[in-house]
Amino acid sequence: MRRNFRTVQTVFTALTLIGAIGFSATAIAGDKIEEGKKLAFNKKKGNCLACHHIVGGTQPGNIAPPLVGMKGRFPKKSDLRAQIVDPRVKNPDSMMPPFGPHAILTDEEIDSIVEFIYSL
Repeated sequence: MRRNFRTVQTVFTALTLIGAIGFSATAIAGDKIEEGKKLAFNKKKGNCLACHHIVGGTQPGNIAPPLVGMKGRFPKKSDLRAQIVDPRVKNPDSMMPPFGPHAILTDEEIDSIVEFIYSL
């Protein structure tokens, strides 16, 4: 009987820890998405709204594609990140600024924006 109790207690503790880790990861991802949204909408940082329509944004531009269905357009998140870092790689005539090479955004800021845009 005591052995069964310890087994149940161990399983319960393990499940509780797994749940806490999962909740923390979800909360961290949510924070990163929210930070990315702030950066994307910030006129002095990402300023994505200057050219793109993004749900929740005000006064969006219309010279670039709307940012919707991003997981379908970029199945690999790394491809989306590469596009944001330096769009000139795929299109040398791109009007989109190279956020990485021109140090407009840090790597951490780019990661946050990628998380936000990938969630759209």
